[in-house]
This record gives sequence, C-alpha cells and structure tokens, in this order.
Amino acid sequence: MTRPDRVAELIKEEVSRIIHEDVSDPRIGFISITQVDISADLENAKIMVSILGSEDKKQECMDGLYSATSFIRGKLGGLLGLRVVPEIRFIRDDSLEKGSRVLGIINQLEKEDERKILRHKKSAKKR
Repeated sequence: MTRPDRVAELIKEEVSRIIHEDVSDPRIGFISITQVDISADLENAKIMVSILGSEDKKQECMDGLYSATSFIRGKLGGLLGLRVVPEIRFIRDDSLEKGSRVLGIINQLEKEDERKILRHKKSAKKR
C-alpha cells in the first residue's frame, strides 16, 4: 500500500468520525464516505459521500458539508500529523443508489421470467 493510499484511508476514517461526532450542522443527515482520492503530493483530497434522502435533503446535506469544510479540515490537521493538510473537497456519490436501482430492475425482470416459465409449464400440462 502506497503512502497516498494510507493517507486516503486515514482521511476517510477521520473525516467520517469528525462528521458524525463533531459537526453539529443539522443540514448534514445520514452520510457515508465511500471513497477518498488524494493527489500524489498529498495536497488535495476528493471525498466521495453517499447521502440518504430526497434530492432536496441531499442538496441540503451537501450545502452543510461545504459550510463545514474548513472546520473539518482544521480538525483533520490535528489528527493527520502531516506537514501540509490536504485541501478537501466533498463530491456527491450516487453510485450506490444507482447500483441498488439496477439490482432492483434485474430482480424484477427475473421474477417476470419465472412467472412466464410457470405459466408456460401450466399451459403445457393442460394440453
């Protein structure tokens, strides 16, 4: 595991903890950090977040995260032990939600196929 990978993992853990324990912005609802991408020079970090709720709630949550970014970065600076604390940027990650939707569609299609097979078997028995 490279140093940027280790730092990204540490940022993921610590930012998650900071958001859940130290940030008191009511706009920030239930979120999970799905991934942290950090530059090779460790100066910039993109923090991907998955948010539960309606579109309005998601936007409200992102507004809260943007507002709390400097606070979170300050807290992070005391925890990382790096010479330079990375600039952080929150990015909404809807991939989990999209994946769940795709799986739901696949399950629905499989059920429809099963029903068609059962109907075909029943009609074959009647003949």
